[in-house]
Amino acid sequence: MASEDATGDDATVRAYDPSRDWQALWERKERFERELGGGKDDATTVRYEAKLTDDYRERYRAWVENCVEREPGCVVVATDADDRVVGYAFVLPEDLSLVWDAAVLNELYLDEDWRGTGAADALMDAAVAHARDQDLPIDRMVLDVDPDNDRASGFYEKRGFEPWAEMVAYDLS
Repeated sequence: MASEDATGDDATVRAYDPSRDWQALWERKERFERELGGGKDDATTVRYEAKLTDDYRERYRAWVENCVEREPGCVVVATDADDRVVGYAFVLPEDLSLVWDAAVLNELYLDEDWRGTGAADALMDAAVAHARDQDLPIDRMVLDVDPDNDRASGFYEKRGFEPWAEMVAYDLS
């Protein structure tokens, strides 16, 4: 990410700091997962809710810390005027780009009250800037988006993302 903080309306985007931002990041990750699993069938909702255990939280924390240690700036947060975290973006480290031969936007989440304010654009700008600094097999960024999430799909389309492949899943249970 560029050394300067980016802004989006009243939000500022800066690099994630594990020592001060972890709890706020986790709260948003939980909301991200609940929104992803919610509104679908009951079994999906239960599955997403059930995975949010203490063990999952600690594994996610360790993974984020490992990624940030290996590649500072791969996780950025959007903060309000009081420096409270209101969203985040997480670009996988460069060495994981070989999975898709591209930069991977793993997650982008913004508190509901901040959607439509320009903060998502600021987060995306920071994520794209970070990805451009990676040495990628193919200069592109990929992400997966829930096809039922019209708002997110519209945002990514407005930002120039185009359908590239379709992800399918197989239940391992």
